[in-house]
Amino acid sequence: MTLDDLRVFVAVCRAGSLSAVSRELSCTQSAVSQHVKRLERETGMSLLERQPRGVVPTTAGRILCDAAADGIAGLDLALRRLGDLMNGESGSVRITTGGTTVRHFMAEAIVSFRRRYPKVSLEFQTETSSRGCFDALLTSHLDLAWITVGAPVRGIEQRPVADLPWVLAVRSDDPLAARSSIDAPELTGIRLIRLPSNSTSGAHLETVFAERGIRTGSDTSVADWDTALLLAELGLGHAVVPAVPGLPTPGDASPLRLIPIPALPRLSVGWAVRRWDALSPLARSFADAVATSYAKTYSTA
Repeated sequence: MTLDDLRVFVAVCRAGSLSAVSRELSCTQSAVSQHVKRLERETGMSLLERQPRGVVPTTAGRILCDAAADGIAGLDLALRRLGDLMNGESGSVRITTGGTTVRHFMAEAIVSFRRRYPKVSLEFQTETSSRGCFDALLTSHLDLAWITVGAPVRGIEQRPVADLPWVLAVRSDDPLAARSSIDAPELTGIRLIRLPSNSTSGAHLETVFAERGIRTGSDTSVADWDTALLLAELGLGHAVVPAVPGLPTPGDASPLRLIPIPALPRLSVGWAVRRWDALSPLARSFADAVATSYAKTYSTA
């Protein structure tokens, strides 16, 4: 039983697919299978159950996966901290996040962090959802994940940084453009550009709408907030999105108008890590820089 065996096994359990892990690791499916078979030989138990659309861990597999994931996370953090001790301020910080997050939340922090630590490498890995960020954080050598804060996730600590209000994005020539705010029930019947339901923010919005009996139409969906704003600007519908930093403000020449929806519960975003107390000093410094940058932006707004 090797550390690589355990890493591959955890990845298979989380992906639910041998082929998906083989693509991720750039190896054959047979090689992935050999890692699992070696663990099964040593434990004397079946660890995976094959189903029509992939694999799931057996009861024994779940026990091993949970224990291995916790152990790997602790070992990775220890190795990173040892590397930081050896390299001083010339290490690296690895972050996973959505594609538009860097522009909205991290641009200023990246510049200030680079000035302070010119020899430190910043490495970004893009994921399409908070769930993807959690999985990447648990199965790789990443330090931080910027996520939409949600339900507890085993082996992950979440720390909110910002609570974002929701706005309705409309074209400047839309009948609603002159409104200073809009009540949530008034969204009923509006043709919305839909956020992905598998995203935490999209699921959050759908849950709130269902609880309040808000029914909207939709014939357009997007993968991120920036695309939703662009399509609203092109007149393909209205978009309900969080008020992230960098959006147009009243008086801008932008063809978009953003109307607050104060009654909708705010969306919490922030950092996720495996263990805050084991985070490297460099990673902690970057996380703090992003939080400080956001706080400064809104204290002067």
